[in-house]
Amino acid sequence: MNEEAHSQRARIRVSTLSITAGLFILGLKYYAFHISHSAALKSDAIENVVNVVAAVFALGAIIFAGKPADREHPYGHGKIEHFSAAFEGGMISLAAVLIGYEAVHSLVDRPPLEHLGKGMAINFAAGVLNGALGLYLIHCGRKQRSLALEADGHHVLSDFYTTVGLGIGLFLVALTGWQWLDAIIALGVGGLLAWTGFKLVRSSSAALLDTEDPDLLDKLVAAINRIRPDDILAIHELRTMRSGRYIHVDIHMVVPEFYGIAQSHDLADAFAKSVVREAGIEGELHTHVDPCQRALCDHCSVEPCPIRQHSQERTLPITTEEAVAAGPV
Repeated sequence: MNEEAHSQRARIRVSTLSITAGLFILGLKYYAFHISHSAALKSDAIENVVNVVAAVFALGAIIFAGKPADREHPYGHGKIEHFSAAFEGGMISLAAVLIGYEAVHSLVDRPPLEHLGKGMAINFAAGVLNGALGLYLIHCGRKQRSLALEADGHHVLSDFYTTVGLGIGLFLVALTGWQWLDAIIALGVGGLLAWTGFKLVRSSSAALLDTEDPDLLDKLVAAINRIRPDDILAIHELRTMRSGRYIHVDIHMVVPEFYGIAQSHDLADAFAKSVVREAGIEGELHTHVDPCQRALCDHCSVEPCPIRQHSQERTLPITTEEAVAAGPV
């Protein structure tokens, strides 16, 4: 089995584990609500329903994203993972609305709370499991370069923080006897979820629109400066596009204009492979070769050069600003 197939199986295995664990944790949280009639605990259970639905959608996205590029999808199927993250953000926002509705209903009806201590204990245990699951999903998502897994992990981890805050609030309810505070806590959970959902939708939308990623550009430029041979005099028009875990890079490289087509091609091909390897990305780099037009003699060390107009004076590292500029610098 090749490395990519092994990685894909690992992503599917982790996603399946997320669904199984999510169902178990949902059962615990629903039971905690059932015995206590707490609106706050019900809000936590509703959020976990979203966790499970999102995990199922993420599994489908991971399976689809693992398909190789084809004629209809020449850049692969990886962008489905960004759709998965956006879907999860939408589901979180929907959960926030449902929680708000339940909280307001609880404020009006005020059902008596029962066995609150036991319900809190069960809910907290479920929250700890959620925290461990969230950290594991984030770790696996980064290791396997899966945005769907990482987004799912951040959501599950935020659920753990919600559970902790909710537990503190319910402790105050038990301490003071102010049962109306239970519904207020639920409203707070709904507001927090709405913000989480908004951030997920915003980040995934940026990826779908191929918004510039400054961190990725800096990473690529640093790799280029470490391995750039002397006869690549400058680079410009550096562009990136992320498709799930795959990264597509376009770049223009300036070479001595007396180089022939074969020599320039071999240089560009070797350079592209080296950058991908040095930057530690999974993807491809496409190059376009530009002649130096005798404009870069002052920091060109290529010898012998039949068209040199003056000697080399300096060699400067390439900056990110130069790399993304629209033309030779």
